[in-house]
Amino acid sequence: MAKIAAMRVDKFLNTVNITKRRAVSEDMCKSGVVSVNGVVAKPAKEVKIGDVITIKFLAKEARYEVLAIPETKSIPKSAQALYVKEL
Repeated sequence: MAKIAAMRVDKFLNTVNITKRRAVSEDMCKSGVVSVNGVVAKPAKEVKIGDVITIKFLAKEARYEVLAIPETKSIPKSAQALYVKEL
C-alpha cells in the first residue's frame, strides 16, 4: 500500500481534529481564514508533510505544521500530535 503524500486541507483539518466537521473547515477555507504556507487556501488545496497551515480566528491566529498525512478517515484525539504540531 502506497503512503499517502497529500490530503485536501479541509479534510486534513477535520481528520486531525482541528475542526469538528469537514463542512466547517470547508467554510473556513471559502471565507479566506485558512492559509497554507502563507497563501490563502481553497478547500481542495493539497497539504503535504512540512506545510504550515495558518487559521485566523477572531481573537487569535493558530499555526500548525503538518507532520504526517493520516491514512484513515479519522484519528483519535490522543494521536493528534503525531500528525500536526501547533507552532
